[in-house]
Amino acid sequence: MTKYTFKPNDFKSFEVEGLNERMEALDKHVRPQLNELGTYFAEYLETTTGETFYPHVAKHARRSVNPPVDTWVAFSTNNRGYKMQPHFQIGLFRDQLFVMYGVMHEAKNKADQVKVFEDQFNKLKNLPDDYSISLDHMSQKKTYINEMTDDDIKKAIDRVKNVKKGELFIARTLSPQDKQLKTDKAFLSFIEDTFEHFLMFYR
Repeated sequence: MTKYTFKPNDFKSFEVEGLNERMEALDKHVRPQLNELGTYFAEYLETTTGETFYPHVAKHARRSVNPPVDTWVAFSTNNRGYKMQPHFQIGLFRDQLFVMYGVMHEAKNKADQVKVFEDQFNKLKNLPDDYSISLDHMSQKKTYINEMTDDDIKKAIDRVKNVKKGELFIARTLSPQDKQLKTDKAFLSFIEDTFEHFLMFYR
């Protein structure tokens, strides 16, 4: 039995029609792993940074009609929420497992928070080839950093400062069939390696 990872059938929870029915599928096939990942990586981040981190598993409580197309656990040092500060995420869409770190459009002092990506620009653009940038956490669309010019990256950073809905996340993704999802050991190792790269931008 695996405890942390997701199987291809778990991703199919997003194919279930109806809000209540999909939430039931997510509660059964996805939320248990998110809760376990929340406990594991809150401890990992605390050990690594010396700060207390809190896991926030998505509840989708405001939804009344449309079923969620993604779900996640987010990590921040605020036990009341995560959206207002840079944070880490582990989550799923129907066709994608994502691990992300960055600044959401709802963050306070976005211009200050995103400055770390300017200060660490060379580290950002030289991340391994499978790292990407997301300009919208609600979309599966992400662009590999190695396919972006320096100007593209700078424009993405500036957009956070100048556009109300602007946000920026560094991301790493897996397909539902990826070998990194076959075992807990491989999956945890993948996330730990990813977080290690993300922590270069955490302050």
